[in-house]
Amino acid sequence: MEFDTSSPIWGQLVAEFSRRIVTGTWPAGSRISGVRELAGDLGVNPNTVQRALAELERRDLCRSERTAGRFVTTEEHHIDALRAELAQDAADDFVRRTRGLGMSAAQARRLIEERWNDHHDHPAGA
Repeated sequence: MEFDTSSPIWGQLVAEFSRRIVTGTWPAGSRISGVRELAGDLGVNPNTVQRALAELERRDLCRSERTAGRFVTTEEHHIDALRAELAQDAADDFVRRTRGLGMSAAQARRLIEERWNDHHDHPAGA
């Protein structure tokens, strides 16, 4: 993972771990690797990983079990809310950028429809 120097690493880890949860890379109910293991894999300080995971816990996206480790929530409504939040952020970014290019809402919608249909990595209509 490459980090952007313009924002705190722990915040970038929250975004990455959130992405892992909504995409199922870290499935609901699964055990999350230990702080030291994640830190080693990502090349960051364990305290930075700990801070990111604490933020996920604060958002009810994972929970700690004293002797067993940390687990992704099994409450799908939390994951669905996160997915909706991430999609809204992406949509807001798209709107800002297309407006900045001088496109109309109709042109932007048409572009989304074309691009949506060009991506074959997900079933049509999904």
